[in-house]
Amino acid sequence: MTIRKTTANDIDKLLEIFDYAREYMKANNNPNQWADGYPSRENIEEDIQKNESYVCLDDDNNIIATFCFFVGIEEDYNEIYEGSWLNNNKYGVIHRIATLKNQKGVGSFCMKYCFDICKNMRVDTHKDNIPMQRLLEKEGFTKCGIIKLRRNGAERLAFQKSE
Repeated sequence: MTIRKTTANDIDKLLEIFDYAREYMKANNNPNQWADGYPSRENIEEDIQKNESYVCLDDDNNIIATFCFFVGIEEDYNEIYEGSWLNNNKYGVIHRIATLKNQKGVGSFCMKYCFDICKNMRVDTHKDNIPMQRLLEKEGFTKCGIIKLRRNGAERLAFQKSE
């Protein structure tokens, strides 16, 4: 597997991946996360413009996953409830990680890619997204508390991993 920056030519494939992810979440007791059409084409275009969108390719150069990654301040993380961050050092953020069906180990591969770039990572996920919570636990992330999304006020579980 390899990872590269997303291009405008990839957008339709990413929309397909996000559609699959929404259906997967619905089928796995997580019907509310991304139920409002998020992430949208506009979200992807903005991530590409900000140079924060990535795709994961299989050995045949097919896109099998996508995620947003950046090092910097995530405003949604400025306030945390029912806990605290592990530290206040500079951190990386992973958002909107999604894979096509039957892709084993891809989530871990993407997480490790990001952690190799920044050894202090923060991630949030929906309380009903058990597969993501398991992935974060497997990858050594610690549950730190709850954050609220500025775009809609929804609560998310907040995780951090720091070396």
